[in-house]
Amino acid sequence: MNQADEDEYRQFVSARLEPLRVTAFLLCRDWHTADDLVAITVGKLYRHWRRVRRVEHVDAYVRGMLTNAWLDERRRPWRRERSTDELPDHAEAYLPEAALADRDQLLELLAQLPPRRRAVVVLRFYCDLSVEETARALGVSTGTVKSQAARGLASLRALASIDVSGEGA
Repeated sequence: MNQADEDEYRQFVSARLEPLRVTAFLLCRDWHTADDLVAITVGKLYRHWRRVRRVEHVDAYVRGMLTNAWLDERRRPWRRERSTDELPDHAEAYLPEAALADRDQLLELLAQLPPRRRAVVVLRFYCDLSVEETARALGVSTGTVKSQAARGLASLRALASIDVSGEGA
């Protein structure tokens, strides 16, 4: 990679590092894993920067790389293990403080969604991607994005009503 390409890559990554990290956290709910996912994505991005920078929607492409890295990590056998001795990390410094209780509740609800559905909900409603951009990022059809988003929102509403009332809706 020549110096001009490397400078352009560094500027791109430095401007988007924290939003990528927060997106990764919303997907995996662990800051350490989120950092690993961002590192994997940034490494792959560096290797393919000349090709990626010519893509029409580079941000959407990179979010797709991040989402695919998360899905790949979830398939690894050691990622299925859950430690119960550690306290969860808190993200107060990274997300708005206005609704900490709501944020914690939302993170708990997101954790209950299946991985692909969670990815669709995060990309559509947190990253504010269109249906088409989400479909490109995940490599699925627009119909799949629409159905997974609708099911994801319905699941979140149902889970939220159970959480609030303590019983089924």
